[in-house]
Amino acid sequence: MTEEKMLKVEKIRRGTVIDHIPVGRSFQVLKILNISSDPGITVSIAIHVKSKKMGLKDVVKIEDRILDSSELNKIALIAEGATITIVEDYEVIKKFVVVLPDIITGILKCSNGRCISNMENSVKPSFTLLSKNPLTIKCHYCEREMETDEIFGSIT
Repeated sequence: MTEEKMLKVEKIRRGTVIDHIPVGRSFQVLKILNISSDPGITVSIAIHVKSKKMGLKDVVKIEDRILDSSELNKIALIAEGATITIVEDYEVIKKFVVVLPDIITGILKCSNGRCISNMENSVKPSFTLLSKNPLTIKCHYCEREMETDEIFGSIT
């Protein structure tokens, strides 16, 4: 078997594969999913993998964990267009691309410390997507606009 046809990271029995992550963003994906040194979670990371679609990409495989909609929206903030594959018994049961929603609720903190969403526990932070490139959002409450670096640092 040629080196190009060899599997670089082994298949997972059950779990989630996050493919087509922009190169260098796999560690941000792990951070927002709260995956650290937990010995109960098996994670495979491939960085700077050749891709016909992207040139280079990152890939994350998480054994025994299916991501919920909130986690998928967080991934869309970091890596919109990433492909999510759900695996059961080594077979793909679902495959889709994450898309950033027009309204982002409950997964970000407003960068304005005086925003009501930061002062009142009953007020869920909510943002409107203004632009995907560059990534720009606006708080529903204080109308503060945030761009990529602020957004990445505000994911809860």
